[in-house]
Amino acid sequence: MPRAKAGACRDVVVNLTPQKSYDVNATTKNIFCRCLERNATNAENGELNKIKNQSTNEWSTVTEVARDYKSKGIKWVVVGEENYGEGSSREHAALEPRHLGGCAIIVKSFARIHETNLKKQGMLALTFANPGDYAKIQPSDKISLKGLNDLAPEKPVDCHIKHTDGSIDKIKLNHTLNESQISWFRAGSALNSMKELFSNNPDSNIC
Repeated sequence: MPRAKAGACRDVVVNLTPQKSYDVNATTKNIFCRCLERNATNAENGELNKIKNQSTNEWSTVTEVARDYKSKGIKWVVVGEENYGEGSSREHAALEPRHLGGCAIIVKSFARIHETNLKKQGMLALTFANPGDYAKIQPSDKISLKGLNDLAPEKPVDCHIKHTDGSIDKIKLNHTLNESQISWFRAGSALNSMKELFSNNPDSNIC
């Protein structure tokens, strides 16, 4: 899973963390990549935009791995540091990870506009309740986001990090989603939510 240090800009945001078998209350298997400063340097190999596809054990670009995972129904998250999404005010910076099968962005803090755009795209924008927990996530860990069926405003999300040795770290993740934004997540995006709303209420007036 990518861990973006400092302010991850638009060019880093699309360098993603593939995961396996994500769903509500599902365990996810991650590819780990660290994005340093404003580039996408992989901590595992020190190279730019080159991560390991854990379904094939081959090294490839982030986009190629994400597309391969999407074709196999594998979901992913991104892990980042402070001010994630800085310089990423355009909506495509949030649309791209969603299009490639992204589910959640887990960071120490967000750039405000990018956080809002992620919510509109139905992505979970989560922050570490304890910023130090960022360092607990290792390559090839399995992550479970628990209790998403009961996701509610101001209610932390339980996150279980299962390491390759079988040990599990349990941490809390915060969010700023309100009820409407939670409906965007459940529908897959704000537009999907609006479509559902007007399909169920055809006489509704948008104004």
